[in-house]
Amino acid sequence: MTVTKESVVERLKTVNGPDFTGNIVDLGMVSEIFIADSKVFFSITVPAARAQELEPLRAAAERAVKAIPGVASAVVALTAEKKGGGMEAPVPPRPAAPRPAAAPPQRPAPQAPASHSHGKRGVPGIDTIIAVASGKGGVGKSTTAVNLALGLAANGLKVGVLDADIYGPSMPRLLNIHGRPQTVDGKILKPMQNYGLKVMSMGFLVDEETPMIWRGPMVMSALTQMLREVEWGPLDVLVVDMPPGTGDAQLTMAQQVPLAGAVIVSTPQDLALIDARKGLNMFKKVDVPLLGIVENMSYFLAPDTGKRYDIFGHGGARREAERLGVTFLGEVPLEMGIRESSDAGAPVVASKPEGAEAKIYRDIASKVWDRVQEERGAAEAAVPSIVFE
Repeated sequence: MTVTKESVVERLKTVNGPDFTGNIVDLGMVSEIFIADSKVFFSITVPAARAQELEPLRAAAERAVKAIPGVASAVVALTAEKKGGGMEAPVPPRPAAPRPAAAPPQRPAPQAPASHSHGKRGVPGIDTIIAVASGKGGVGKSTTAVNLALGLAANGLKVGVLDADIYGPSMPRLLNIHGRPQTVDGKILKPMQNYGLKVMSMGFLVDEETPMIWRGPMVMSALTQMLREVEWGPLDVLVVDMPPGTGDAQLTMAQQVPLAGAVIVSTPQDLALIDARKGLNMFKKVDVPLLGIVENMSYFLAPDTGKRYDIFGHGGARREAERLGVTFLGEVPLEMGIRESSDAGAPVVASKPEGAEAKIYRDIASKVWDRVQEERGAAEAAVPSIVFE
């Protein structure tokens, strides 16, 4: 049965608003509804001060939509962000409840401590998760991520790729994968596959030219679903192609997902390195190990003369890595073949495995995996042992 926005709206009209004043649809609290492959996504706008208190309202809306015939699952987020223009219907203020005269004063609940890697919930079937990130877009992060994943696979590992760039998913084109993912039991998605990689991307669920106009909470709900509601395993490593920049999506992924480490991609120019430092600092602050820096578009070799040109400068990422005490993973040239193979959905590590560029990516993959083992060993050594005498 095909699920329509109209059927979702009608069902949501059965959900009472805060303090039982009307329903959440008529109160203007429901965002644009997005439906992809029988999965329903939307958010509910609530006052920021009442977000935690109104979690049962969100859960009630989610249950209502899941009960619609044909709905495989629903992702519902609370957001306090305005819809814009000040035209949204206001949520009526909550009436003050009388308190008993003898009631003791309420103390605020203690804040939860910051989450560290050992306290994050792992993903079944995945042994290691590596993030590939950049401080800005346009530096070749996704191309690096997919060739890094293929390099790890070429080195004998079972590898998957999560395209976490919700607004600009690249993996369907880079890996020449088309169609919609299937489900295992109506709830768990099967990852798409090509070149020996298991892949999940929002690009499989929506058309390539469809703009994703989502608020931050909706993005995180979608990422959580693609990470935890996909039949990934068994995998040795999952490579996560992060969105560019250091926004809410990147920070939340770093805080909630047990990342084994992060690889930063930058071009040699100073402007890109300034943004790369922001990414490095973000991962440091949330205790995610820095596996190293890749200098992409490092140099250009003229195909006719073999003369080298440092179009964006050269060595900036290496110097930055040395300054910060971070491993320099390697230089990837500005090479026409890399661009052409990526656009054609045949990354160089898969299409030209014996070529010079493929060797560069395989070497980077080997260094990344060595750094993962180093960080894992350091973490295990840091755990105190109990000795009984």
